[in-house]
Amino acid sequence: MPSYSGVWTLTAQYQAKGAGNWPLGPLTGEIGIFGGGSGGNTIQYVTISTTGNATDFGDLLQTAQYISACASSTRGLFAGGYTGSSVINTIQYITISTVGNSVSFGELTQNRYNLAACSSSTRGVFGAGADSSFTPINTIDYVTIATTGNATDFGDIVSGTSAGLAGCASTTRGLFAGGNNTAGTFLNVIEYITIASTGNATDFGDLTQVRNALASCSSSTRGLFAGGYTGSVLTNIIDYVTIASTGNATDFGDLSSDRSALSGCSSTTRGLFGGGAGPTNIIEYVTITSTGNTTDFGDLLIATAILGACSNAHGGL
Repeated sequence: MPSYSGVWTLTAQYQAKGAGNWPLGPLTGEIGIFGGGSGGNTIQYVTISTTGNATDFGDLLQTAQYISACASSTRGLFAGGYTGSSVINTIQYITISTVGNSVSFGELTQNRYNLAACSSSTRGVFGAGADSSFTPINTIDYVTIATTGNATDFGDIVSGTSAGLAGCASTTRGLFAGGNNTAGTFLNVIEYITIASTGNATDFGDLTQVRNALASCSSSTRGLFAGGYTGSVLTNIIDYVTIASTGNATDFGDLSSDRSALSGCSSTTRGLFGGGAGPTNIIEYVTITSTGNTTDFGDLLIATAILGACSNAHGGL
């Protein structure tokens, strides 16, 4: 049996995660990340192409609810949120292939929470939300994911100030849908941007019903919008649109239960929806190219709502 006369040392990753969670190497494959929310600052991950329960990834820099997330194929970004005492402008990032805690990236152009995010392979875009006075806003910011630094103004949401909306993307277009405005009116508006440029959003069409606190994910061709609160009831509806065109959403199927404050992530073939008001630890999935109701995937480590989710394999890459 081989022997070693030197000094064994633990890597920082091993020390941070503990022997019980020692990774066997870099994470590979289609990785879905869920972070933050009402359950605390935990980051957890799943392999999208399989089924099963989530695994601990690390921790966010601070506990944040109503947080947004987006990703390139290598980095995941979490931005904004509400700590329980203040609205923040923090952007933080993880390297998706390596478990560990998030690292500071920069700042949004203003403190905000209940915002939406989408991304291409190079740019992360953060749309609308509510400011530090808890008033919905129409600001769109962007960052270059491969670098670090503060966000830059991109343009405005054209449907007016909006909080509790959802975002997804193809390789060229970002979509923002739903939410509520300063008058408390719930919206069914879908609008789009060209991610590689800057400018105000353009009207795309309408969801099948008004709602906020919904989730979204996408392939390179289809965007899905799931769950939410209509202003009077929770809903389990999943809608879809063809991102390259414009027009109203079409019914796709249903979540397993009426639910709001959930989050979505995807590969180019499979969409996952996790967490939600309750809170719940449910993760369920759909095949994006088809239509139909969700199928059980597994469970989050902890029940949580108003969380952020992203992946290294979504339709914007």
